[in-house]
Amino acid sequence: MEEIANAKVLFIAGFGPIVREAQASRKLYSQTFGIPFNEEKGGYLHTEALKGANSFALWPLSEAAQSCYGRDSWPGDVPVPQAWIEFDVDNVERATAELESRGYQMLVRNKKEPWGQIVSRFIGPEGLLVGITFTPSMREEK
Repeated sequence: MEEIANAKVLFIAGFGPIVREAQASRKLYSQTFGIPFNEEKGGYLHTEALKGANSFALWPLSEAAQSCYGRDSWPGDVPVPQAWIEFDVDNVERATAELESRGYQMLVRNKKEPWGQIVSRFIGPEGLLVGITFTPSMREEK
């Protein structure tokens, strides 16, 4: 593996979708998830008010298909996601029900993964595979 001399990745500085349908994206992330954005020229929305990602991963499509559909290939009638993002929430079941009530179609509902994570997933307006999760290993013990 080749490394960049004198450089080490410390944290994810930012992650986000390339937006094709601005209104649909704004509706999901700003209105539904309640993320407070600042708006710049050209409709560029950003926030520095959220904590960074706890995990950055290169997730093979076959593994994503296995998690969502129980098979190694992505179905031809569902857009192939270009990226994934997961939001850990306080209650996955409530969040799932709320998203479904707003018209988002879940690929997976309240599924318990082998590593203990509970997840619901859907394809967002940009083609992202969006997960709402409860991830015990990332929660601080109280």
